This record gives sequence, C-alpha cells and structure tokens, in this order.
Amino acid sequence: MAAVGLVLVVAAVTIVVGRRRALPPAPPAPELLPEPSTEVGETAVESVPEAPAEPTVAPLETPEAPASRLSRLRRRLSASNNPFARGLLGLLAADRLDAEAWEDLEATLITSDLGVGPTDELITALRREAAIDGVADPAKARDVLRNELLKLIGTDSDRSLRVTGADGKPGVVLVVGVNGTGKTTTIGKLARVLVADGHTVLLAAADTFRAAAADQLQTWGSRVGVRVIRGLEGGDPASVAHDAVAAGIAEGVDVVVVDTAGRLHTKTGLMDELGKIKRVIDRLAPVTEVLLVIDATTGQNGLAQARVFAEVVDVTGIVLSKLDGSAKGGIVVPVQRELGVPVKLIGLGEGADDLAPFEAEGFVDALLGES
Repeated sequence: MAAVGLVLVVAAVTIVVGRRRALPPAPPAPELLPEPSTEVGETAVESVPEAPAEPTVAPLETPEAPASRLSRLRRRLSASNNPFARGLLGLLAADRLDAEAWEDLEATLITSDLGVGPTDELITALRREAAIDGVADPAKARDVLRNELLKLIGTDSDRSLRVTGADGKPGVVLVVGVNGTGKTTTIGKLARVLVADGHTVLLAAADTFRAAAADQLQTWGSRVGVRVIRGLEGGDPASVAHDAVAAGIAEGVDVVVVDTAGRLHTKTGLMDELGKIKRVIDRLAPVTEVLLVIDATTGQNGLAQARVFAEVVDVTGIVLSKLDGSAKGGIVVPVQRELGVPVKLIGLGEGADDLAPFEAEGFVDALLGES
C-alpha cells in the first residue's frame, strides 16, 4: 500500500509541473503614469474642449444714393468711353460742316444704333437749322445737335419707377428679359437702388430653371439685408412669385421684385409662363411695374427680343444694361419707339451701384462732353 501511495504522489506532482509549464507567461505589470507635479509655481493643465467659433456675419453695405451715382455714371458715358459720343464730338470738332461732314455724321449715327429712321430725322432737322441760322461753327452745331437729340429721346416721359402699391400692399415689380442680358444682376442692383431710396424690399427668385439665378439673388440680397424667397430647382415659377408676394404683404414690405426665366423657347410657352405668373400675383396684389432688361451691346438685335416680350406682357419700362464698353448709346431712341415705353434705368458698369435712373438731359450732355 505504501508503494502504491508513493506512485500516486509522484504522478500528481508530475501533472502539476506539466500544467505550470503549459501556462503562458504572466503579462507585465502596467506602467504607472507620473503623478501631476505639485511643486510651487506649476499648475496642472486640464484638457478642456474648445467652444465652437461663432459665425462671422459681414456688415450690411450702404448702397450709394442715386444722386451721387448719376454724376459718376455720366462720366463713364462720356466721349472717352462711348463710340457714339466719340463720333459726334469728332465730327463737331471739324473746321466746317460741308457735304462730306454731313455724310460722316449720318454714318456715325446709323452705326451707333440710332436706326435709319431717327437718323434721317436728325440729319434733316440739323440741316434745316443750318440753312435757317447759317450754322457753320461747331459750337453752334453742338447746341442744335443737343436740342434735336433731346427731341428724339423725349424729355416729357414719366421715367419714375412705379413701386407704390395700393391699400397698404407692396408694389410689385416684374422683371423680364432674355437670359444673358444681365437680368438677375440688374435685379440685385435694383434692390440696392430701392434700399438707398429708403424702401424695404423682398426678392422672388422665380427663375427656377437656373439654380445660379437664385444663388445670385441670395448673394445680392444678403449684402443689403434683403430677403429672397426661392423654390425648388425646376419648380413652378408662379408658386414662388405667389409665396413672395404673400410674404411681402404679411411682413409689410414696400416692394417685391420678381425675377423670371428668360428662355425664348417659343412665344407660346413664354406667354403661358409669364401670363400665369402675372395672374397669380394679381390675385394678391396688382403688378405695378413690368421692366424689360435689354443688353445695350446687342444693338438692333435686342429690338427683336424686345418685340417678343412686348407682345407677351404689358411692358411699362426699359432697363438698358451694359451701356458701357462697346455699347453705342443710340439704341435708346429706337427701343423706346419700338415699345412705346420709356427707358427708366441704365447700367454703366459692373460695380454694385452702377445702375441709375435714366435722365434724357444728363444722357445727352454726357455724350456731348458737357458737365
């Protein structure tokens, strides 16, 4: 029995030793981090999450007053910048007005987009004055030319913007024109003109076929604190116009300016779209002004576009954009005659405040280099 017990003890010891050899080595003890320093003059720094930065809001811009912008824009329209003005002043600087000079004047006027009919009228009037009064010197010719140009452009037209609504409702300005004429940019600048005149304004991005148009208006409006009502891209333009006018009535704003699509797809499609927008608006507040934006650099070609819109909607005023640069000034006369409505605003540059009310006297004086 003793032998058997000894054998069992030896076997047990062997099993225990074998198990200890099979066990994995114990993991090393974790390294202790140093205690924070508590010496005098040292402070333990705690990790504190940074507060989110507050968004920076750009200060609102103060648009330039119409009176000061007019004088600045007249300088831009002067002979140094305008082909029409350069041609007229070059002719008037001639030593004498002979047959060749009259032919040069006629060519200058026609190529400056004045049109054949108005050119014939102006030449006939000038030659009649020359025959009666014996106009031979350029100074006298300049005075006669100024008077005849004013007759062609018209000084009795009402060029004020109709932006006052009835019964406490806002005035509604509908802006139409072909894409590429600077229509949306003109609306942004018009908002600045209205704000400078002390009006509260709301913009409607009803050109839903161009997402960029709504983004443009948003940018323009934010600069002067004007809110923009916009809809889904490709959505119903009339719905956007309705929401904007309804918001304008609820908020008590003075003027709602509505942008529209400028796609000359078909006259019927354009008529249906603009007609629907106007009907929807009129249910809430009457449209007080319909402005047609025409690119002055397109010259006589712009008249064809103007005819289409005039047949579709009752245009009450014209905005001539891009009258600086290659524009020739004379387009003012035929476009007014074509549509039977006055030019009310002109754009003479790319600056934010390069849009101003049109004044016949100031326009002609600028062309002729007079202060």
